[in-house]
Amino acid sequence: MHKYPTYWEIVKAALRQQPAAWPVEQTEELLLLNAMQGTGALVFPSALAQDGLSSYARAQMKGVCMSTMQQHVKLHHTLSMAWTALEKAGVNAVLMKGATLAALYPSPEQRAWGDIDLFVGKEQYHPACAVMRDTFPGALKFDEELDHYKHYNIIADGISIETHRVTMGLQHPLDVKRYAQMEAYGVAHASDLKIGDLNVKVFEPTFNALFVMFHCWEHMLTLGANVRQLCDLTLLLHRYAAQIDRPRLRKYLNALHLMDVWQLLMYICVNGLGLTIEEAPFYTTKVAQRAEHLMNDLLDGKLKEPKHTEQAPKARFVRKFHTMLQRFDGARRIRQYSPAYARHMNATTILNGACRLFAKDRRWE
Repeated sequence: MHKYPTYWEIVKAALRQQPAAWPVEQTEELLLLNAMQGTGALVFPSALAQDGLSSYARAQMKGVCMSTMQQHVKLHHTLSMAWTALEKAGVNAVLMKGATLAALYPSPEQRAWGDIDLFVGKEQYHPACAVMRDTFPGALKFDEELDHYKHYNIIADGISIETHRVTMGLQHPLDVKRYAQMEAYGVAHASDLKIGDLNVKVFEPTFNALFVMFHCWEHMLTLGANVRQLCDLTLLLHRYAAQIDRPRLRKYLNALHLMDVWQLLMYICVNGLGLTIEEAPFYTTKVAQRAEHLMNDLLDGKLKEPKHTEQAPKARFVRKFHTMLQRFDGARRIRQYSPAYARHMNATTILNGACRLFAKDRRWE
């Protein structure tokens, strides 16, 4: 059984816009969990309506809600400037991640986000980067505008704006090829979304579900994910349930070796966050034990990739071997949740390592 049942019940109730009892005796633990999991702005508004909270707890909750609201105003202003400039320059962009996901919440201010992600694709990449520099001449610029980067980044008035060539940085050649085709479909069939007074484009729902899930999983593999990302996926699947093309989604997941991972996350969305089984494609209880383990480790903060403090060897072949062992360690860590994806990680490490070892262009090094 998953740990912290009260936390899951409170988040589930907030997503459903239902009241939930906030146990005062667990206030300290719940404040910490919501801070770690990025769900404070979602659950605190309803919690503040209850009696019995200490003045300290109320101040903490109000501070999070106020900070999120202020950040939304600032982000929306910067987003409007960036989007309008791209439109004026004839760049066809798709808005992704934070702003589009906040629109799924009962109130956008209940979903904190900190940067702006604009997908423009490879052909429009350099013109779009130039537009961003011209629009925000005083912005900090520390990333190089290189063709093998996932995105180009500037910071305008404290807001990070990422101009994306691609939505995901994959390593296995077949993954890259197959995902590019999925991405192209998601862009070609992009739909309209209104964010405040701004009309933007967002990915087609089936591809967007894949992307949101894959981005969450990528964080679990590396930086560490949080429950907010699973709330995003839950609300997206709920909002677009009738528009999700299940045969195409199945094809996508199988092609990228992600079906087992998807089922793990569906289990969490259903049993932790209240998504209905009907709205959770390919839901199964066969992954229950591993999914419960993942739920516990997620809340315990155990999903982050361990930091490697040792210095990498200078000799090229020794360094390559050293990196390969680190990546095998990463797959070993993931095996406890998804043995199937861990096998794919190992295959990717071997193939990518061989390609890099004998590549004539060593700019990646």
